[in-house]
Amino acid sequence: MSDNMAHLAALSPLDGRYRNDVAGLASYFSEAALFRYRLRVEIEYLIFLSRSPRVGFVPALDVQQQASLRALYRQFSDADALAISAWDRKVNHDVKAVEYWIRAQLDELGLSKWNEAVHFALTSEDVNNLAYGLMVREARDLVILPAIGAILGRLRELADAEAATAMLARTHGQPATPTTFGKEINVFFARLRRANDEILNLKITGKLNGASGTFAAQQIALPEVDWITFSRAFVRSLDLEPLLLTTQIEPHDNLAALCDALKRANTILIDLCQDIWRYISDGYLTQAQRAGEVGSSTMPHKVNPIDFENAEGNLGIANALLEHFARKLPISRLQRDLSDSTVLRNLGPTFGYSLLGYQRALRGLNKIAVRRETLQADLIAHPEVLAEALQTILRRVGYPEPYEALKALTRGRALNLADLHRFIETLAIDESVKAELRALDPSSYTGLAAKLARLREEGTPGNWA
Repeated sequence: MSDNMAHLAALSPLDGRYRNDVAGLASYFSEAALFRYRLRVEIEYLIFLSRSPRVGFVPALDVQQQASLRALYRQFSDADALAISAWDRKVNHDVKAVEYWIRAQLDELGLSKWNEAVHFALTSEDVNNLAYGLMVREARDLVILPAIGAILGRLRELADAEAATAMLARTHGQPATPTTFGKEINVFFARLRRANDEILNLKITGKLNGASGTFAAQQIALPEVDWITFSRAFVRSLDLEPLLLTTQIEPHDNLAALCDALKRANTILIDLCQDIWRYISDGYLTQAQRAGEVGSSTMPHKVNPIDFENAEGNLGIANALLEHFARKLPISRLQRDLSDSTVLRNLGPTFGYSLLGYQRALRGLNKIAVRRETLQADLIAHPEVLAEALQTILRRVGYPEPYEALKALTRGRALNLADLHRFIETLAIDESVKAELRALDPSSYTGLAAKLARLREEGTPGNWA
């Protein structure tokens, strides 16, 4: 089957229509990648054993031998993955398949005397949890966070460029106190940055403590080794945070926290996509057109906000999976059940739908431009939003019940600026205050929005761009 036909025949759109968009994740979450990460854990464990003086039955490995062993996972090939898969079909155990394949490679490398040190005193979950920890951390750091970072960069550009671009706000869908487009974009920037920081700062945990989490096999074979210190040191050597108190499985609590953090970032982006969609619908934004692209099968004029719609849909799918992971993975019957194993195999699609959503959101953000004349016309058409300003100034000068007076004038009524000026003339206030009220304009009634649009560090006074 040709590659093109394979894409058309794929069950999942991530392996079909969207394959090129998410192909970078295959080196982290495919079955071949999982074999490679397990292999990496097994090899590093063997090397670690050989460096431990109290583990006397494992001879030391010289520098060249260690390099040859590491080459097994650093130069892991399709042929290697197929060979391990053949072992898996034979023994019906994917972790044991990796062990048997390593033994065969040791024979070829002339390192047969290390065979019995491979997978010494380990349960499959010791290997699997560390393999998944590595794949999740590297996919997060090398794919997911850069994709979110690109969106943050674009939001920052838009916030700065449109910091002073006045825009009618809408609360409950109704005209409200004006804002600026840049300030509204900076709200999303700040929210997404906080979510990004939470994703970044979450520690990925791992465990190496045997079949029931008691170090039983290790302790009975080599009681002179401090296995708690050994376990901590080995897990940290993989740049993971060690856990000692577990059942047979790593409890997945931190992975669940990561799922929650990703879900939060995705939800913020869904919110952004829906707002941008509405701004496009209202004519506040235009979209750059792609040559040859069709917006409708029957309406030639249409330029649809498909990138934002695509992002919203795919981020929603990702969130549904992330929600399931966060609820399911921390639960295991007694010391072990395998229900987490099949769920973990779907981390790839989950990260894939998230990545696809990030890419589409960024593509959409890179295509939009602000229609300032439309924003201005909308502000002019809704002078009633100045009612808040008028009644607040009147409160300052002691005018009786100004809120009620403005409510009677404006609530549910279509007004123009002349109507407001006629109302101002009826007020028993100083002429200077009347002049102040007449000078009000929806386009300039934006408070500190322009400064807020440039605010870099939320909660840090005076830190303006």
